[in-house]
Amino acid sequence: MDKMNVAEAAEFFGVSKEAIHNRIRRGSLNSEIVDGQKYVIIDESSSTSTKTVKRTSPKKLTKTNTDSKYYEFLEEQNSKLQKKVETLESETRSLRDQKEQMLIDERQKIESIYKEKDEQLKSIINMISSNLILESKAVITEDESLEAEIETLEVHTEPVVQEQWTSLNKFLKEQNYKKSKREKIYKKFCKKAKKGDKTILIKNDNCYIDLNRFGYDL
Repeated sequence: MDKMNVAEAAEFFGVSKEAIHNRIRRGSLNSEIVDGQKYVIIDESSSTSTKTVKRTSPKKLTKTNTDSKYYEFLEEQNSKLQKKVETLESETRSLRDQKEQMLIDERQKIESIYKEKDEQLKSIINMISSNLILESKAVITEDESLEAEIETLEVHTEPVVQEQWTSLNKFLKEQNYKKSKREKIYKKFCKKAKKGDKTILIKNDNCYIDLNRFGYDL
């Protein structure tokens, strides 16, 4: 029979000091107090109990180790799943941002095309309007100039000439020629006179012919 203090007994049995005190209270271990210090009495039955404990301890340790590895495995799997979730969320955000950017780019492209077409259409309309205005002004100016020339020719006072000379403009009116026809013949005779045709007389900007002496191809 041996005596051990609580610390030695705890080491001997492989348990904590509190467990030794609990065994003493339950009566599974004998103890005595010597000089105010508690000693545990180790007998054969206590040794047998200790051996039993020592045999069962590895099983408990093995179970604890298995549980620990299982929890570690679960934590590792959970961590991997969490990373996958974060990756998927990141890819989803990226795809959503790309889609929104594509929509923005397409809208800007369409707006740019329509704006360019509008500018081209405005330019064409302005150009056509300018040409029409210029043509209209040119026609009006030409008509006014021609009318003024005809009026000027008609209001000139006929000079005193020999009786055989007759005003071409007066002759054409008497023959009931249309205004456009008169203008055409008048210009033709003026041109001949400038080239030296002696059968035609130009005086004071008026054209004269002598029907008594010459024949004319009107």
